[in-house]
Amino acid sequence: MTIHELAVEIGKAIKADERMVRLNAARAAYEANEELGSALMEYEIQQRALADEYTKADRDNELIEAVQKRIDFLYEKITGSAEYKEMLAAEEAVNALMNDVNAEIKYCIT
Repeated sequence: MTIHELAVEIGKAIKADERMVRLNAARAAYEANEELGSALMEYEIQQRALADEYTKADRDNELIEAVQKRIDFLYEKITGSAEYKEMLAAEEAVNALMNDVNAEIKYCIT
């Protein structure tokens, strides 16, 4: 078996691993949440509005403060959601798996 064939097999095994399955399910749940989708869209719009206001020579500090408060609120709403927390935890588990696989490969090489 070639190195590339082995890499394909490792990729298939990782894709089938429970941690990757969990991550895919968590991402799907996160993306399916319409309320979070709306919050994310508004967050991005508010970020652009804030950046635009900062580039102006005559900045409206009250507007900047109001937009920043809204951004902070949206950030807390997004990162505080169960879907986001689950996706983050699942990503950490997959990252740990990938680190373990890479460490094992490096160990075997050296």
